[in-house]
Amino acid sequence: MRSVPLWALVSSGCAPVLLIAGWVVAGHLEGSAYDPITQSISVLAAYGAPGFWVMTSALLGLGACHLLTACGLRVAVPAGRLALAGGGVASVLVALVPAPSSGGSLRHGSLAAVGFTLLALWPVLAARRDPTAPWGLRLVPALTATAFMGAGALWYVIETTRHGPAGIAERLVTCVQSLWPLVVVASCLRRPAVTPAAEESE
Repeated sequence: MRSVPLWALVSSGCAPVLLIAGWVVAGHLEGSAYDPITQSISVLAAYGAPGFWVMTSALLGLGACHLLTACGLRVAVPAGRLALAGGGVASVLVALVPAPSSGGSLRHGSLAAVGFTLLALWPVLAARRDPTAPWGLRLVPALTATAFMGAGALWYVIETTRHGPAGIAERLVTCVQSLWPLVVVASCLRRPAVTPAAEESE
């Protein structure tokens, strides 16, 4: 019996595709007025933006994918699954509370910050202190993923304050955050978890 259902592979695999396709298509609709190097993804989903519905739909789909993946990752520690699901809910709320076209929004920014935090923490919260656990749920890879996401988020904040390449920083960290659930699910399917019954039979 698989420790993770196959549909979790589909949901986790669709997450990065939806996110990247969303900002590519929305950026194309925005045209030369949008600079992906310095401007954030939220600009694409702002009220009145040409790609508003494209980016909003992508964020809604991303959140749904994270929620489904969290449901399917039964082998992970519950706290990590809850954090991943929370990150999915935050993605949905970010889409439903877009930033205004005139500038930033405290509510939108707060929701985005909560989502960033939960999606950065879920790998280490989901990790099992078990050497037989699937690779993606082992402590060292999980800590590495969380540290990388945290560093990427810090880079984004720094570049935002100094008006640097914040768009690149945001895309890097959101790409990693959307890809990590796929890595975990794939590792679980490649190495099924050992059940207590199996351990006793050995």
